[in-house]
Amino acid sequence: MTSATPTPERAPTHGDPELQRKLAPRHLNMIAIGGAIGTGLFVASGATISGAGPGGALVAYAAVGFMVYLLMQSLGEMATYLPVADSFETYGTRFVSPSFGFAQGWNYWYNWAVTVAAELVAAALVMGYWFPDVPSWIWSLGFLALLFLLNAVSVKAFGESEFWFASIKVIAVLAFLVVGVLMIIGILGGDSPGLSNWTRGQAPFVDGWTGLLSIFMIAGFSFQGTEMVGVAAGEAQDPERTIPRAIRSIFYRIMLFYIGAITIIGFLLPYADPRLLSADESHIAVAPFTLIFDKAGILAAATIMNAVILTAILSAGNSGMYVSSRMMFALAKSGKAPRFFAGTTRRGIPLAAVGATTTIGALCFLTSLIGSGGAYTWLVNASGLAGFITWLGIAWSHYNFRRAFLAQGHDLSELPFRARWFPLGPLVAVVMCAVVIIGQNYESWLTGSPDIRGILTAYIGLPFFLALWWGHKLIARPERTPLERADLTRPHRGPATESLPTDA
Repeated sequence: MTSATPTPERAPTHGDPELQRKLAPRHLNMIAIGGAIGTGLFVASGATISGAGPGGALVAYAAVGFMVYLLMQSLGEMATYLPVADSFETYGTRFVSPSFGFAQGWNYWYNWAVTVAAELVAAALVMGYWFPDVPSWIWSLGFLALLFLLNAVSVKAFGESEFWFASIKVIAVLAFLVVGVLMIIGILGGDSPGLSNWTRGQAPFVDGWTGLLSIFMIAGFSFQGTEMVGVAAGEAQDPERTIPRAIRSIFYRIMLFYIGAITIIGFLLPYADPRLLSADESHIAVAPFTLIFDKAGILAAATIMNAVILTAILSAGNSGMYVSSRMMFALAKSGKAPRFFAGTTRRGIPLAAVGATTTIGALCFLTSLIGSGGAYTWLVNASGLAGFITWLGIAWSHYNFRRAFLAQGHDLSELPFRARWFPLGPLVAVVMCAVVIIGQNYESWLTGSPDIRGILTAYIGLPFFLALWWGHKLIARPERTPLERADLTRPHRGPATESLPTDA
C-alpha cells in the first residue's frame, strides 16, 4: 500500500462502459452480512422489547428472518444465473414488465440515495456525543466527502472499506453475545436475573397481537440491506460460486446475531425499563448494548458503543452510495436514465452516477436543516417503505423467472443455485411483504379520527412507486412479454463478466 492518498480516475472509458469484477468472496460475505447489521440492532432493539416484550420481539424477528431467508433464496437463484449490477431492474423488466422494472430501478436508487442523507444526519448526532460544540453540518460534510472518495477510487476500495466496517460490527455483536451469556449464567455483572424478566408483568408477550404487529414493522426495517448482495453480484469475482456461498451463510449468521441479541437483552433488561424507549443515535448511553456492557463492568461502554454505532452508520452510508450509484449506472445503460450516467473510469467506476448520488444525498441532508425538517421526514419515510417494495418485487420476479425458465424448455439442473420451496417460497414472501407495506401505520386506521397526516407520511412511498410504474406504462406503452419469450440471455464475457462460463 502506498502512502499517497489515492485519487479517483478522471478520464471515462470510450465505447461500451463496463464494471469490473473486483469484489472478492470475503468482500461479498461482509457486504451481505454488514448490510443488515446497523443501528436497528444496536439501538432500536430495545424499543422492540419494550413494545412487544421479549417473547414478542423474538417471534417478530424470527418471522422477518424467515421472510428474508425466502427472499435471499429467490435473489440467489436469479443473481447467480444473471449476475448484473441492475439486478432488481433487470429482473423486474424481463420477468414482470418493462414498466415494473423501470419503477423497481428508480425506486431502489431513490431508496438508498435518501438513506445516505439519513446516515449523514445520524453520523452528526453520534459525533455530537464527543464534540457537542462543533456544528453538525461540518461532520456531515466530512463524512459525505469520505463516502464519495471510497466509492470513486475503485470498487476494490469500496469492498475493502466495507469489509472492515462490517468486521467491526460483527466483532461488537459477537462480544455482546459472549458477555451476555456470561451475565445470564452469573459470571459477570453480579447475580443472574434468571427468568424474571420473561415472567414479570405482561412478559413475555406485551400487548398481544397489536404489539407483535408493531414490532414486525421495526424488525423488517432492521433487516433491510440484505438484498445488496444482488447488486454486488454485478462486480463479484466468480459469481456462480461466491453468490451461493454468501446467500447460504447470510441467513444463519444474521439470525444468530439478531435472535441471540434479542434473547440476551430480554434476559438482562426488563421490558418496562423506560430507558429502552429513549435510545437513539443522540442517546447512546441508554442504548441496550451500552446498558448491558456497562452492567458487565466494561469501562467506557458508552464510548465504545458510540464508536461501533458510528462505524455501522458509515457502513450503511458507504453501501448505500455503492448500490444507488450502480443502479443509476445500470438504468442509464438500459436507456431508463440519461446516458451521461453510463460512463465509467478506467477502473470501472461510474463516476457520474456516484457524483449524482452524492449530490442527491447532500440536497436531502440540507432539507433536514431547513425549517422543521418536515420535507426530510417525508423523504426518509418514503425511503423506508421503498425497501419493502423492492423485496416484494424480488419475490414476484423470481416466481415468474422460474416459470419462464421451465416454459422455455430449460432444466433445473442448469441453475447454478436453486431456491428452496418453489413456488411456495416466493409466494409467501410476497404476502408477508404486502402485509408489512399495508400495515405501515395501522394504528391510525383503528382510531375514531384517523391521523391523515400520519397516514400520508407513512404511505408516501407507495404512491411514489405506483406513479413511476403507471407513468411509464402510460408514456412508453411497452408490450408485456409472455413468459415463453422472456429474455433469459446471460451476460456476455467482458471486464464485468470474465468469470462466467459461456451459455450451454
